[in-house]
Formats: sequence, structure tokens, C-alpha cells
Amino acid sequence: MYKIILLIDISEDYGKSLLKGVTKYSKENGPWIFCRMPSHYREDLSMNNLIKFAKEWKADGIIAQLYNTSDIKKLLETKIPVIVEDFKERFTEFPNITGPYFETGQMGAKYFINKGYKNFAFYGFNDIVWSRERAEGFEDSVVKHGGKVHFFQPNKILSRELWYYKPSALSKWLTSLPKPIAIMACDDERAQYITGACNHSKIKIPEEISVLGVDNDELTCNLSDPPLSSIGLDVEKGGYETAKLMQQLIENKDQKPYDIFVNPTMVYTRQSTDICATTDKQIAKALNFIHQNIENNINVIDVLKKVSISRRALEKRFLEVTGSAVYKYICQLRIEKFSNKLLESEKSINEIAIESGFTDNKNLSRLFKQINGCTPLQFRKDNAK
Repeated sequence: MYKIILLIDISEDYGKSLLKGVTKYSKENGPWIFCRMPSHYREDLSMNNLIKFAKEWKADGIIAQLYNTSDIKKLLETKIPVIVEDFKERFTEFPNITGPYFETGQMGAKYFINKGYKNFAFYGFNDIVWSRERAEGFEDSVVKHGGKVHFFQPNKILSRELWYYKPSALSKWLTSLPKPIAIMACDDERAQYITGACNHSKIKIPEEISVLGVDNDELTCNLSDPPLSSIGLDVEKGGYETAKLMQQLIENKDQKPYDIFVNPTMVYTRQSTDICATTDKQIAKALNFIHQNIENNINVIDVLKKVSISRRALEKRFLEVTGSAVYKYICQLRIEKFSNKLLESEKSINEIAIESGFTDNKNLSRLFKQINGCTPLQFRKDNAK
């Protein structure tokens, strides 16, 4: 029976999901005993006191959010297996619970590019690894598409004032941006700051500014006005893999440590991005028709009836705006909407398929696997909360 100290912030869904994965593994391979320290212990207790408690309690391992300071060496000297969450920067001394942040930024950029946006912005922090690398990935994809990114990078992540609900540097920045514009925030909390500032400055969302967060923290996303679209992360699986690594480190002192990667899964589209943007009026008509009728089993011929250009011109201009052929865009959007419903509804897969306009289950499974790499049933199991 292993005794594990947990020093993880569970005020947001990320921490809760991480610990769900840890406890799931412990139940399958335990039982384990946990000591969950509130996050303020990190601020209030010195490293010496944390180490003293760990030794007195005879802890077998520690999973924690810790600062990258010289005190880390003291923890290293105890020989207690430690896995850390890189909530500031990655550690070299211990295995990290981290993520492919660059790729997450690329996913956000691709999502907006496919909606036809030409103006892009990112709100985050240079001095935090998960924000910085998401910004780099976002900019990389935008630049490759021929665009540029406007950045807003405040110096402090925390503030005692609710500054985003009153005139501020953020609201001034938002007002100054070219419109319409697509903004990716480094996480859902910062995305909610954007919607708050937009509401105060009377900037329309998503008509003028489209906002995308990261984490898919459902409480934060739905507290936002309008509700936030967000990139989901496979956090529970990351927690499960963390516990698995912890057991390996405890049982085998020669076990080589490795980082745990929490991967992005998909974009959960809500009202903050549910619109398309392009200066090409005919393609705008096509995109709006597709988004408004995506559950009606539409095809390229239906789209062609809504525009005043030839099929050849439609395909060429649509590809230039979205980077995708019309048929492929319709298929991807239908699967995206269907995927969201798989996770949000308790209805059967067949019921959701019918509601989403799919009449051929074999074709649905083939298309779904082609885009998501697995069957609808497996997708629902893998991403169930």
C-alpha cells in the first residue's frame, strides 16, 4: 500500500481530472493512501517543512505543482519519487506532467483558418511554458498561412482586481484590433477575461471577435457570456499515466523517468466562435449556409445553389479561404458537431447520428475513423468524463 502526497490545485477542472486519472489507476492497482495538501501549502510551507512531513508520514511518492527554485535540490536529495506539473516551467530534475503545447497552438490556428479568418491574435504569457509554446504554435501556423499575429502579454498572471470588467489595457487592446479577428487565449480563464472585456467595451462576440480557450473547463466556459469554445485535453488519461509512472519509480529504483504528455483532443465549439469570417462575400455565403445547415445532410450542390459563382470558382475560392475543399469541409464540420454531441449527450450513438443528419452508419463509422482515428464508440469511451 503506497502513500502518496498530492499537491495539486483542484479549483479548476484540469486538476480535478488529473486526480481522477490518478485515483482510477490506484483503484486498479492499489489500494493507495493519499494525503491531499491544499494548493496554499505550496505558498505557506517551506520546502524544508514539506520534506519533513513527507519523511514523518513515510511518503512513498509526491505528485505536485512546485516552483522551479533552488530548493528543488533538497527534494531531490530525499530520493522520494516525485512527479511535477509544469505549471510555470518544465523541470530537469523530475519527470513532468506536461503537454505538446506547440501542437495545441497549431490546432487553434487551424481551427480559425478553416473558418476563413485573416486577422489573428493571441492572449497569453511569455514567462509560462504552456502559454509561451501555445503562442509559438499558433503563430507558426498563422505565418505559414500568410498571416500575422497580434499579441497581448500582460506581465502578471494574477491580479487582485477584476480589471477585465472595467476599462483596462486588455479592453484598449481589443478595441484597437482589426475586425473581424480570431483570438486564441492560453487557457479558458484568460479567454473569459476577453469575453468580459468585450462585453464592457460593447465588442460583439463572435461577429467582431471570435474567442477560443484551452482546457474545456465546462464551468468556466459556460460562465462566460457568450459560452466559450475551447480545446479539450486528455487530462484524465494523463493522470492515469502519471500514477502508472509513480508505481514504476517506487518499485524500481533503476526506472528511467519520463515526461507525461497530456494531449489535446478536439475543439468544443460553443457560441464564442460559432461563425465564419471572410471578405469574399460569396464564400461567406457558402460558409454561413454550411454552418447553419450542417445537420441537414447537405452537399456541394446545395451550397452551389446559394452562391452566384460556378462550381469551379466556388471550389477554388473556398480552398483559398479555408484551405479545404467544400466536400471535405462539410464532412469535417459534421464530424466535429457529431463528436461534440457524443460527449455532451447520453443518447445512443445511433440516435445522435440521426439527429446529426447521418443516415448511413457504415459511412459514418468510416468517415469518423478517417478523421478521428477511432470509432464513435471508442471515441466516447476514451473521452468520457
